[in-house]
Amino acid sequence: MFSPDSFRSARWIRTLNLVLQAILFLSLFSGLNYLARNHPSRFDLTKHRRFSLSPETLSYIQQLTRPVKIVATLSEENDNPEVRGLLREYANATGANSAAKIEVRYLDVYQNRREAEALGLEQADVILLLCGDKRRVLTITELYRYKDKQREAFLGEQSLTAALLDVSSPERKKIYFLAGHGELRPDDPDPTRGLSEASAQLRIRNFDVDGLDLSVSRKIPADASLLIAVAPQSRYSPAEQELLREYLRTNAGRFLFFAAPGFPHGLEDLLLDWGILVDDDLILDTGPENISDNGDLVIWAFDKTHPITQTLINYQLKLVLGRTRSVRPDPGRSSGNGLNTLTLAATSKTAWGEVSYRDLNRLPQFNRGIDISPLPGMDPEGRLGLIVASERLAVRDGLPFSVRGGRLVVFGSGELPTNARLIHAGNQNIFLNAVNWTVDRDTQLNIPARPIERFQLSLSAETFLKLRYALLFVLPGLAALLGLVVYWTRRR
Repeated sequence: MFSPDSFRSARWIRTLNLVLQAILFLSLFSGLNYLARNHPSRFDLTKHRRFSLSPETLSYIQQLTRPVKIVATLSEENDNPEVRGLLREYANATGANSAAKIEVRYLDVYQNRREAEALGLEQADVILLLCGDKRRVLTITELYRYKDKQREAFLGEQSLTAALLDVSSPERKKIYFLAGHGELRPDDPDPTRGLSEASAQLRIRNFDVDGLDLSVSRKIPADASLLIAVAPQSRYSPAEQELLREYLRTNAGRFLFFAAPGFPHGLEDLLLDWGILVDDDLILDTGPENISDNGDLVIWAFDKTHPITQTLINYQLKLVLGRTRSVRPDPGRSSGNGLNTLTLAATSKTAWGEVSYRDLNRLPQFNRGIDISPLPGMDPEGRLGLIVASERLAVRDGLPFSVRGGRLVVFGSGELPTNARLIHAGNQNIFLNAVNWTVDRDTQLNIPARPIERFQLSLSAETFLKLRYALLFVLPGLAALLGLVVYWTRRR
């Protein structure tokens, strides 16, 4: 007869308990491994998400249509933890079930000489990207920025994303900078008048850059994905304005216009067609927090919903501008023509548009009824616009967005994309965001360099001796003391 109080029954119950514990442990272990294998989740708990891919890179990876293979020949002699970690992030970003998967593998060019020669790899410390018949090779030195022969910042994500776009895109979109009216040039390295840095940033993002003089060509090339005009010094002719109008409206073109204060541009009718007014004024501000030490205008107010300004909001970036004029949505524009006009960046509430800025003998001050001030009821409330985006939403069969429409962004500053201004993170961010938005790369578009942190443990001889004694005597002594306490407690 079974009795739970008998010795034999207790032994069976104890054995059954151990078996059940083992089964539960194995079930828990198997379940955790199943979840880890099939539903993995990864979290970056660092303060500024320093070990996560940027939104721009993630957006590009999600849009991949063909698989990409990355072969890294990293030597054991050189310590490149940033590179290995970054490659792992790229592989994890596509997911195991993605059709356009990024595969990363490491190859020793010395032990696998035949395979290395087949891939055209002859040395270590290079990264090869393959997609179909297109290939791109990066050296490890290209992934770092150096200062005094020391690695100062890691540029790996920027370089790898550019290479990824290069090999995965069947063609490169072409951007034309307008010329012939004193516009700033993309090949000019001058700090205040050149756009060489902006041009370089566009090229590493898989764009081709070229110049275009409408007065000479008298047509806009068919491969133009985007036109950019920076600070024209004279008026565009009516014929040139008509070319731009035809390109924007009929061909669903894309245009970035940087209007410098004090210079006529001749595009008033074109901009009015797109619901935008560019005032002949100069923005002045009496708020000391809105003016930098060298007199630059500091802008903090941005639209919170548009893709161009989303990153500035997320990372609390600011614009640092020189001479700037106001740009506003036309209050009389029609709302039923499929045109969506939005102010992206605006001044503080203490700023105004000075109309008499050419009068050097006059003390700048706001004159109601003469100077430009915010209109009541227009967003953003109590602020003057500086950057305005306009998009024509084409409609077919009653469905909006079914036809690709034109896009236009107007900046009230002709200095924002210059070499000297583009060093500011906010300026570079909004310029690149505007480019990507106009050419239908609606993403968050900034890939900052990651600082390389170095840690060094410095111990004096006295400190090292104390540490040695602590390891040899203090820690074992504490363990022995704990054992004696346990032994004495059990004796009692």
